[in-house]
Amino acid sequence: MGASEAILRSLQDTSWIRRMFEEGLRRKERFGTENVFDLSLGNPDLEPPTAFKEALAAQAADLSERLHAYMPNAGYPHVREAVAEHLRRTQGPPFTAGDVVMTVGASGALNIILKTILEPGEEVIIPRPYFLEYNNYLEAHRGVPRPADTAPDFSLDLDHIAAAASPHTRAVLINTPNNPTGRVYTAEQLRGLGELLRDLSRERARPVFLISDEPYRRICYTAQPPPSVFAAWENTFVVTSFSKDLSIPGERIGYAALHPEMGGKEEIAAGMVMCMRNLGYVNAPALMQHLVPEMLSLSVDVAIYRRRRDRLCEALSAAGYTFPAPEGAFYLFPEAPGGDDADFAEALQEENVLVVPGRAFEGPGHFRIAYCVPDAVIEGALPAFRKVRDHILARD
Repeated sequence: MGASEAILRSLQDTSWIRRMFEEGLRRKERFGTENVFDLSLGNPDLEPPTAFKEALAAQAADLSERLHAYMPNAGYPHVREAVAEHLRRTQGPPFTAGDVVMTVGASGALNIILKTILEPGEEVIIPRPYFLEYNNYLEAHRGVPRPADTAPDFSLDLDHIAAAASPHTRAVLINTPNNPTGRVYTAEQLRGLGELLRDLSRERARPVFLISDEPYRRICYTAQPPPSVFAAWENTFVVTSFSKDLSIPGERIGYAALHPEMGGKEEIAAGMVMCMRNLGYVNAPALMQHLVPEMLSLSVDVAIYRRRRDRLCEALSAAGYTFPAPEGAFYLFPEAPGGDDADFAEALQEENVLVVPGRAFEGPGHFRIAYCVPDAVIEGALPAFRKVRDHILARD
């Protein structure tokens, strides 16, 4: 075979989502698009806000010189200052432009952080279930994932995180609001995590960092916005993108923010910028950067996702499914009837409903529903959930 063993392993481990998506395409061709209900992919269906489209059109029509040339690899200074001002206003610490690196989406931000802070063999603790691509990012930068179980309601379990720590621990990577569970970690949980990281860091030459992946931050259904992780621990990175809250995942624009009081911040930020070049990202897209100051105050209509969540929760609860209601993002992560998530997903597939088995997120025994789809897809899928559950329980 031409591909390396590591790549072949990664393809096997992370193929579930793509496999279900491709199966959906085959079934749409066979049975008709209107008869297949694909809830597998987190690809937002809402259109970007009109204000974004208008700003994009105006920017594309701008004939000024040098608008599409290289800029400083960290991003345009005025754009980074706009992000810093937004963070000062919404999250508290005194951010400056030097605390912000514009990136090729949140995944680009995660990769430059991991490459900058990890020595070969160092470990990153990740509460599970989680987005399994994290494992591939770590392997690319010679890091080691250390999954830690969450509580039954998917909130942080600090005892499990502490038990996963070792002398090789370099960071804890969290995702809030969470994919695949929709859980939003509370201020109390984050304070506890910060205290744990402070204790772990006390006798080490380098701190144990907190990295928070937050592309769903604005897709939140709680009364208050998600609490700021920056309040928990000064050695914290936040990575985010505009992919989900503006429905522009194809534009690959995001940023990484470093806590202003992070130890060795200037050296780390310089390392991240160098890693942008080394990894081939070079810089975030110029056209999208020009729009960032206007995008910071925009969002899709989150009430649409809330309504879909409520509809699914009501219908699946009535059908006998067990799950904690998601507090953010656009995913539901119920228990699989019968306990075998792959078997359940295959049975649903025979009814032309596509979901992702929980094992694709280190969460076996559950399955993920992505409700960033038209209402008709949700409504069309609901009868199959009751039918398949009843069939599996009667069979078992």
